[in-house]
Amino acid sequence: GVSEFFVPLNSFIIGGTAPYVYDDEKGEGGVFPTPEHAERIAQIAEAHEMVTGMGRGIKLKDEVLQMNIMAENCIKPLYFAVTSDASLKRAKEIHAERQNIMIVFCLTRPPLEVNENFSDHFVKVVKAGLPVFVSAMPMAGISAPYCYNGVLSMTHAEVLFGICAAQLLNPGVTCIHAGYPTIADPRIEYNPNYGLISHNLLNILMAHLNLMLDIPTFQSAGTTHEEHLTERAYTDARMGQALCRKYGFHMMRHPFAFLRYLIDFSFEKLEKTIRIAEEVTPADAPEVEMPVYDERGMDSVRNIGLGMYMDDPLTTANLGKIFVS
Repeated sequence: GVSEFFVPLNSFIIGGTAPYVYDDEKGEGGVFPTPEHAERIAQIAEAHEMVTGMGRGIKLKDEVLQMNIMAENCIKPLYFAVTSDASLKRAKEIHAERQNIMIVFCLTRPPLEVNENFSDHFVKVVKAGLPVFVSAMPMAGISAPYCYNGVLSMTHAEVLFGICAAQLLNPGVTCIHAGYPTIADPRIEYNPNYGLISHNLLNILMAHLNLMLDIPTFQSAGTTHEEHLTERAYTDARMGQALCRKYGFHMMRHPFAFLRYLIDFSFEKLEKTIRIAEEVTPADAPEVEMPVYDERGMDSVRNIGLGMYMDDPLTTANLGKIFVS
């Protein structure tokens, strides 16, 4: 259960896996990550009490090298991917030394299909007894109904498939519910909008559902839709972090360094938003109207099933009424 888990409640964690680093001096993204970047992330995570742990932040081609950098520079809880026998071997060694690691898998892809690219190593990791971080990212209006309870249900279904598979393979293995519901925003061509108040609220609701079930839970909050280091990017971070403080959660990834679509990782944003997290309070949170249960959400699942929800009548009915801020 949550009380026995090695990460405490209300933990902000450097997570996510950006393909690029943002050049803070030039004000542009697209810089390829290096081992030096990975080392710097781990050292920052270790140095700040506000940061409870870390994922990769960026993606190096060599998984084992990145694991070693993280383990050597940060004693806090870690999570990373395992997609080769070599990285599985190293992960088992690290786990034997310190236990506080999680192996991330996105076992399904919307809508509710098994991601065969990762299934073999998922089985190997689970059988090895390593804690498994089961991720999923259904999008309201694309691969899930366009309402709060609809996208939460679809996210829960995808992650529970992974958790159940893990328990069948190795009963009692530690599983982390890392599903994070997202919103397809029609104003930006149905791309995900991580800067919405409603994105943060959705993920907090997902966390609360899992806490009621006593499942360790790891969602997404505090990021932005801004492409550059604008004032809005920092306002979005403060807003998301404050909502988390107000309502409570278990673990949140993406609260610090990421820019639009989680593509670029900014060190300047990382350090500034850590400072914001150190001072933010529940009083800084915007007022939100709690959503009511929308019975049409389950009707959408019955009608659309594993299809696309863009043309679902519920999507049309709710456009401009929910997920607008």
